[in-house]
Amino acid sequence: MRILVVGAGAIGGYFGGRMLQAGCDTVQADKLAETFDVILLSCKAFDLDDAINSFAPAVGPQTAIIPLLNGMRHLDTLDTKFGRARVLGGLCAIAATLNEKREVIQLAPLQSLSFGERDGKLSDRVRAISEVDGKGNFDSATSETIVQDMWEKWVFLASLAASTCLMRTSVGNILAAPGGKDFVLGMLDECSAIAAAEGFAPRAAFLERTRGMLTAEGSQMTASMFRDIKAGAPVEADHVIGDLVARADAAKVPVPKLRTAYTHLKAYEKARVISSSSERRDPYAVSSQMKRGGRDPLY
Repeated sequence: MRILVVGAGAIGGYFGGRMLQAGCDTVQADKLAETFDVILLSCKAFDLDDAINSFAPAVGPQTAIIPLLNGMRHLDTLDTKFGRARVLGGLCAIAATLNEKREVIQLAPLQSLSFGERDGKLSDRVRAISEVDGKGNFDSATSETIVQDMWEKWVFLASLAASTCLMRTSVGNILAAPGGKDFVLGMLDECSAIAAAEGFAPRAAFLERTRGMLTAEGSQMTASMFRDIKAGAPVEADHVIGDLVARADAAKVPVPKLRTAYTHLKAYEKARVISSSSERRDPYAVSSQMKRGGRDPLY
């Protein structure tokens, strides 16, 4: 089986590296001359269109695409481009990042990948992929409830991201503030209500586990989106938070906390664009205090 990993970040780098160790081949995007059996898609949601352009030549009639992106919006995009039959459901759980040398650094012993047919059937292709993934030295599992699993991950991620980005600090610090616990659990309630309105109400075991993580005193847990903000990087505001707000509006579900978090993220994006545009227009800009005798300084 030939597997193509798209996305060279921490997630793609980790799972791609494990598959290399298992004996799978990889190629560069500009050398895609043949189709692949499986495409593991691990790009950021805002890079999806560019990623599609890069791997489209590798998609054949029998190719299965396993997206590991956050949210659910990407499924519509992939279905439209490649056909629903080619697109499986997928998600991963991993604590990893890239260091300054672009090396994958695993932050905790957590590395799982789940996938399955979106109609819940355990198909032959899912079994075949599972057999190969099982050699990769990471936790690989097929799921007959993959869409439910994806919704629950989205609920958790959005609750965590909205809370830590809006408050600009860790879960533990939010909980230590007056009203902090009610705020975090209120965010979880709003996200859960949207999932329920879409027909994917979070299961009891998930809610119990998630409430425990979001109310752990002293927890240093933050969302990767918050870390992206601290680094001045792009964020998946529309895909993780904005899409939930849009679905809430369509279902007439009130989400005041989530809506405030989305406004905050969009304001950050606007400020980031303005800052980047200013630097592009005048990369050598200097303050008026540097000028002497009405003349610009020499460079």
